[in-house]
Amino acid sequence: MKRPILYSVLEHTAFRVWFRALYRVELRDCERIPETGPVILVANHESLIDPWLLGLATRRPIRYMAKAELWSYPVLRNVMEWFGTFPVSRGIGDQTAVGRAAELLAQGQVLGMFPQGTCLPYRNRPWLRGAARLAISTGTTVVPVCIVGSERALRPGKFKVGLPRIRVIAGEPIEVVQAKPSIAAAKALTTRIETAIEDLRRPYGPPEHAWYAEEKAA
Repeated sequence: MKRPILYSVLEHTAFRVWFRALYRVELRDCERIPETGPVILVANHESLIDPWLLGLATRRPIRYMAKAELWSYPVLRNVMEWFGTFPVSRGIGDQTAVGRAAELLAQGQVLGMFPQGTCLPYRNRPWLRGAARLAISTGTTVVPVCIVGSERALRPGKFKVGLPRIRVIAGEPIEVVQAKPSIAAAKALTTRIETAIEDLRRPYGPPEHAWYAEEKAA
């Protein structure tokens, strides 16, 4: 398999050491991520740098779905494609994107998904069922991953950066039996994944998004 071009940078030991040191990234239980075979990494989404952080959790290349609107910006489009990302049109049941994801999993690759759909700190960010539906329809193992602190590294919504301590914590793999992805089954699996990530995050509290709170209080 040809690796996405940005992985030639991300896999470089010097870069990984520098990036981890910059944010004091703690990788915990990442050995739970299978070293071979198809797997879907499902993570919470608090910042635009989350895909880079998730990439530190495994040496395997991770392929990502991202909202199709991002391809409207030429520079960003190139970065997304260099990182091995492919577009998905949200809210219309994009079968082309789903088919591409299933194809990648059939090749034994790793897929990264952020079911909250956005890193903007809206009060209501329901976990969408796309990752669960894909896991059920393909019978692919899911590994919940909790990212803690990234909202302070690159503030969502408005440009502001920080150098917080960040943690990337892998949960227990969830084995999924291949079946027709009914609404009930997808909803149940989504809830299970969300609960697993919330449990991993509980010792650290909810995402801070402190800059937003500070502005409202000012």
